[in-house]
Amino acid sequence: MMHPVDTLKTRLQSQAIITGAKAQKNIFQMIRTIWVSDGLKGFYRGISPGVTGSLATGATYFGVIESTKKWLENSNPNLSGHWSHFIAGGIGDTLGSFIYVPCEVMKQRMQVQGTRKSWASTATKGNISQIPGTPMYQYYNGMFHASCSILRDHGLKGLYAGYWSTLARDVPFAGLMVTFYEAMKELTEYGKRKYLPESNLHASNSFEGLLLGGLAGGFSAYLTTPLDVIKTRLQVQGSTTSYNGWLDAITKTWATEGLNGLFKGSVPRIIWYIPASALTFMAVEFLRDHFNEKIHPDARELTSLSVDSRSEVEEAT
Repeated sequence: MMHPVDTLKTRLQSQAIITGAKAQKNIFQMIRTIWVSDGLKGFYRGISPGVTGSLATGATYFGVIESTKKWLENSNPNLSGHWSHFIAGGIGDTLGSFIYVPCEVMKQRMQVQGTRKSWASTATKGNISQIPGTPMYQYYNGMFHASCSILRDHGLKGLYAGYWSTLARDVPFAGLMVTFYEAMKELTEYGKRKYLPESNLHASNSFEGLLLGGLAGGFSAYLTTPLDVIKTRLQVQGSTTSYNGWLDAITKTWATEGLNGLFKGSVPRIIWYIPASALTFMAVEFLRDHFNEKIHPDARELTSLSVDSRSEVEEAT
């Protein structure tokens, strides 16, 4: 659903490599450029690796995060609360990165290419990072063609281009998103108890997930935008190396474009993550409720007994 917004973000962030650092387009100019040169198809370039990477990341992220959080809290009580949420989110995202990063590399290169005609046109114009008439890499017909071409031309290293910069972006993002989400859930519960103690107002977990998940995703997305800019440029540059690593990319971006360059594409990134995170957390809360309802009554009774006994011990202490 949000892939066209992601394409817009990727195009905005990669302008310094594709067309040069000067006279960069704003959001509305970029929308018009994509529409005129590529049409609706241009906004959906790279959708296959995008969906594949999202499925792998989502499954790993939410599959690991619950068990990791519980393990951290049980093994080390000092890490309970927000720290356990942050670490669990980071671990979940790190495991997903083994599939996600190659998909991200393919997706972003296909996004900046647009249609075959527009990619050939970009190559003939030439810019600061390309020899006129020679594109940075060949046009990719699809996900399979992209993976084979990158493996052939650059090896496994090419598919994992910008791997560490991706982790440098995603681990803080994942940790912040879960931390913000859990913190806002606690704040919401506190507000209900303090200001609406006798109210019958009740919001479903799915609705809370929708609202709070969107806010958590938006905050986290904005704070990690500079890391996303660096990651995008390292993955898009291909064989015509403009940056020798993430530190060099940060230094050059700051020197040529300043703070503006580091926050390039922040608006579409936030627009992308608010609904994406909202729908994701809503689905997670719905599935939690759905699967919890299927627990055997004896197991549910045993769980409640164990909680009651623990509270009695705490009171006695």
